[in-house]
Amino acid sequence: MFGDADALPKSMSVDDSMIDSGSLDSMMTFTSADEEPFVVSVGHNLGRMTWGGDVTLVKLIEWASVANDPEKGEVAQRPLDLSHARGLGVYMLKGLVNAAITKRKLTGREALESFPHILHQLGSQPYFSLQPFVANIRDIDPDKPAVRATPLKIPTGETRGFQVFLPRHYRWWMIDGQHRLVGAQITKEFLDYVTKTGSYPARNNLFTGRGKVTPEEMVVWMEALECARSFATVKIELHLGLSIEQERQLFHDLNNLGKKVTRSLSLKFDGSNPITKFIDSVLVGEQGLLDCENEQSDWAKDDGCLPRKDIVATNAIAFLNKGNITGATPAIIEPRMETVSQMWGAILKLDGFNEPGAKMSTVAAQPVVIKAIAKVVFDLAFSNRRPDNGDILLDAALARLNEVDFSHGNPMWRYYDMSQEERSAANLDKLAAYLPDQGQLSPDANRDLGSYQSGLMRFGAKHNDIYPLLADMIRWKLNLPSRHTKG
Repeated sequence: MFGDADALPKSMSVDDSMIDSGSLDSMMTFTSADEEPFVVSVGHNLGRMTWGGDVTLVKLIEWASVANDPEKGEVAQRPLDLSHARGLGVYMLKGLVNAAITKRKLTGREALESFPHILHQLGSQPYFSLQPFVANIRDIDPDKPAVRATPLKIPTGETRGFQVFLPRHYRWWMIDGQHRLVGAQITKEFLDYVTKTGSYPARNNLFTGRGKVTPEEMVVWMEALECARSFATVKIELHLGLSIEQERQLFHDLNNLGKKVTRSLSLKFDGSNPITKFIDSVLVGEQGLLDCENEQSDWAKDDGCLPRKDIVATNAIAFLNKGNITGATPAIIEPRMETVSQMWGAILKLDGFNEPGAKMSTVAAQPVVIKAIAKVVFDLAFSNRRPDNGDILLDAALARLNEVDFSHGNPMWRYYDMSQEERSAANLDKLAAYLPDQGQLSPDANRDLGSYQSGLMRFGAKHNDIYPLLADMIRWKLNLPSRHTKG
């Protein structure tokens, strides 16, 4: 299988004298102190030799590098998105706390309340796992002896793996997983800081805690760090001797040949975010909101459901005033759930909403409109600039939401397409005070809300431009304060 009588792959040898030092200085000599053992299985991924193994997060951080810095060599990776890496760092922190809980169970130690409490604050979920990392060891030629190795055999004599002794200067050049790698580095830095200083960092804090770490919390962080060193492992597939061109090709293939799942389906399966949990348990489970994977473009066939991605986006605005749910934690979301539940209760009472043919019956069935309602709710309930009587205003607004004319024929939706005379005839003169620039068209801003044809108002696709304007119109109809009025 491996091309020689000793059952060793060609890249391995039991004889130091046979080892080719590869691309590094052939005059250098190495002792066992310069090497580290790893257990690997050998495969041939579509004919190319690979090594597979399990390593701890700390060991991965120690050995792996990313080829995305032109000052350090040829680039074979995309630029780093630090915010994405930080999000993965939070995920790994949760995973390490979960690993610490698992380790306590396996070792028969008492379960402490601080562990599930911290996991809940971080955001618990049904399962934790990281996809395998893929890297290349450039210094190993798969066809020449490059490392010492020992076959690992079972009693029947079969070789089930190899213990290879890698020189410490052999880097694992990351091909798929650079953001996970940086996320792991961020997580370890957080745990190192917390356990050494006994306080939470003022910057780059991955946890909701502030100030000093309590003794109960310190136990969690110490054991999470220990898991990163010795218990929590990740899978890695190591390719051998790939050129920069081959690394780039593999990066392309790994990231482009797979078919991505739809955004709605991905969000429906996500049990980690408190907003998606809220949608499943409260909106869909209790209130009966109809959700689906894809939007029905043919309104005549509309069954009344909303795509999950739009439900999530609406809740991101209502809870966070953001376009996505990144950064949502139980500490932020749970105190706001009752208010957002009331918002959806009012929306579900709108005529025609959540029913077959909803899009033909009411503009409220278009996601951009419920995003506008969510904007009003956030501004009155959670914004730092909310009015002093925001709670009273919000209660009144939700109670009267069905008084807003959400019919397609309401001329308010066509405000920017009207002449001043047409606005006056439709009694829309006072709406201008609620709109940006007193309702005037601006070459620097999108005021194209959509089109009105055959008795149907179809709002445009640029939701981020449109829903704040629709929110202003809803404010006006409900006699709420204008967000453009200073005072």
